[in-house]
Order: sequence, then C-alpha cells, then structure tokens
Amino acid sequence: MEINKVVLMGTAVAALSITTLGFKTVRKNPLDHHHITKCYELKGCTFKTLFGEEPSVGGFVFKTPASVDASISGGLDWLIDAQQKDGGWGAGSHSLQHIRDPHAVATDPATTAMVGMALLRTGSTPEKGAYSQKIKDALHYLLEAVEATPPNQLKITNLSGTQIQTKLGDHIDAVLAAQFFNNILELDHLSDPTKNRIKEALAQCVDRIQKNQNTDGSIKGDGWAGVLQSALANNALEAAAENDISIDEGALERSRTYQEDNFDAKSGKVNTDKGAGVVLYSISGSIRASAQKAREVERLLTKAKQSGEIGEETEVSEIILEEIGVSKEEASKLMTSYQVYQAGKTRAQENDVLNGFGNNGGEEFLSFLQTGESIVIAGDSDWKKWYDDTSGRIISIQNQDGSWNGHHCITSPVFCTATCLLILSIDQDIERLQRLGDS
Repeated sequence: MEINKVVLMGTAVAALSITTLGFKTVRKNPLDHHHITKCYELKGCTFKTLFGEEPSVGGFVFKTPASVDASISGGLDWLIDAQQKDGGWGAGSHSLQHIRDPHAVATDPATTAMVGMALLRTGSTPEKGAYSQKIKDALHYLLEAVEATPPNQLKITNLSGTQIQTKLGDHIDAVLAAQFFNNILELDHLSDPTKNRIKEALAQCVDRIQKNQNTDGSIKGDGWAGVLQSALANNALEAAAENDISIDEGALERSRTYQEDNFDAKSGKVNTDKGAGVVLYSISGSIRASAQKAREVERLLTKAKQSGEIGEETEVSEIILEEIGVSKEEASKLMTSYQVYQAGKTRAQENDVLNGFGNNGGEEFLSFLQTGESIVIAGDSDWKKWYDDTSGRIISIQNQDGSWNGHHCITSPVFCTATCLLILSIDQDIERLQRLGDS
C-alpha cells in the first residue's frame, strides 16, 4: 500500500491536536472521482490547539493511505447510481434481505439521511460540488417526509419493517433525518427561506425524539440493537442544541446518562441488554455520549496548568476539579464522563470488541463510526491510530463494484456503503466535529 506521510504538530498535554498543518482534497476534474490527488498546505491553526491557545510542541506522523481516495470514489459512484427517482435511497425490508438491488426496494428516510450525510462529508453541498443536485433531491425528499407526517404521528414514515427499523428501532427515521438536517444547517450559504424550512423540520424531528424517550433516557421501539438508535438520538439532540433548536435539557441529560451508564469504567462491565448482547454496540454509544464532557475536563485542566493554579504534572481527579472552581456536583459528573470516555475508547478498539457480532453488519459499521467521531470530538490524538486501523479494515472488505454490504442483520448495500464512506471521510470533517467538542 502506498503511504503518504505528513508530520503534524501536537500538544504537550494529555491529547494532541492538529495545529499547523492541514490538508485538502484536490480533484483533477470535479466530476471524475477516479482521479484524485492529495496536496498539503500550511495553514494557521487549521484545527486549533486542542485545549488552549498556546502553540503546540512535539510531533507525530499521520498516514493517509492513497487507496482511501480510490475506495471513496468507488463507493460514491455506486451510491449515486443507487439513488431513486423520488430523490431517496432505500435499505429494503427486513423480511426480504436477499434483495440487494438498490432500485428494487422502497426508499426510506433513515437510509436517505445516511447517504445525504455521506455526500456532505465527502465534499458536496446543496450549492456546490459534484453531487449538489443529489443532495438537493435528498433534502427535498426528507423535508416532504417530515412535512407530510400528521403532528400526532411519531414516525415520519408509514413504512414499517425496514432493515434499519427492525435492527435499530422504530423511530430511527426521525433520528437520522434530524442528524442530516443538523449537518445541512451548519453550512453557511443557505438562503433564509430554506434554512427556516429545515429548522422547522428539525424541530419536528427533535420533538418526536423527545416524545419517544423512555424515563431511563433510551428511545422507545427498540430494534435488535436498540442501544444504537438511542446513541444516534443523543447525537441528534446535541447537534440540534448547537443549531439553536429548543430542546429539553432534561431529555438530553437523561440520554447522556443512559449511554454512560451502559459502561462501568471501574469494573469494565458493559450493559448489553439493548445491544443484542454485543459489547461493541453499547460501548460505542457510551464514549460518544461522554466525549464532549471529556473534552471539557481536559480544557479545564490545561487552563489551570497554564495559569499556575495547579502543577504541570497534576493528574485529573474530582478533587482537583473542585480546587480549580468546579462545583462538587458538576465535578462528579465531569469525572464520570471523563472516566467513561478514557476507559471506553480503549475497550472499543480492542480486537475482541471490534469483532462485534462475529462478522460485519451495518451495526458494526455504525459502531466504528461512533467511536471515530467520539475520539475527534474529544480532541484526542488517538483518532489518527483509529483512522489508520479502521480505514484499512473497511477498505479490505469493499466489494468490487465499489459498495459495501453487511453479512448479518443490516445487510443493505446502500446503508452500509453510506456508513463506510462516513468512516473513511471523517478526516474531512474534523473541524465540524471539534466544534461539537467545544460546545
């Protein structure tokens, strides 16, 4: 495998950050995704110093396999051909999983949202890029799905028994549509009428997510791996809050607590009751829900060291957090999140956990994605090792036609291809994910 190496500067604190070197993808022809080259340019604080404003010291090597571009290109080509006339994509029925032809299944909001997010992450928007019209069509499809849903109906589709609903949960369509709307709203060139329409649709999805929340913070209508539906709902609520959508703070707190409680950082025990007995599914949600707070702890600790409140060698603890001005109650919560994240990210990358159910289904791909995004949101340099390891794993199982498919449960080539593209292109989305960590 050909490797391009780039030396990136890191911090001297607990985790490293990308501070002085950035990269961009340059295509010889924006319509030809089989001819892609990488170029690197100096940027002033592209991803910002992780936990403070001080310049970074030290360094490490980030490897970008040249084969990643070709893999993404093949996946995009396959996905674009799979779009249907109504602007959507479909995963198909759980009862008819043997049907792999993307044009022989009904379109559904959950799968359409996943593909839309993959197109956004790989460089297109509704206004620019090779697939701008495809994203516009997907956006129109999802807006109409939400707007056509009666106010008292908690699902945004009349479909039932799709692969995604059966395996993740009955309300996954509203959850993933919300996440797609969140990503669209973060673009800076939307017209006001379009933005207002999207915000209204997002607010409706958020309302449905909150109404579908159980008292323990999980989401009703569990599928085979319902913990993933709940984890994705948590992500949607966090992002909606950043997009100035009114959310129930109690609902978000319950959601985070539910995810964190699935993993005991001290004993290492993982609650897999709603995760089909699979550690990977539950623990990926735990670290995703704790990533923002883990980032906050590191930021507080670094600031206190820079100001001289504590020594450079001081390790984080609940007592130390109180000493630097955090209330006792908040210090306890922050420390729990920090411990869940730190122990969970390590456990989630162990081989026995990565094996998931035993082979790769869409649930495994979603869990890999959750882990990677968590590490970026936490501002943790471990994302580079995660990326190297995971991208190699994903590329090695790509089909010759450019697609990916699962070998159990969520087998849909459309859903699995979109999720794999989101994994492979995570390096193109670092700034947005780290903004979530800064919130």
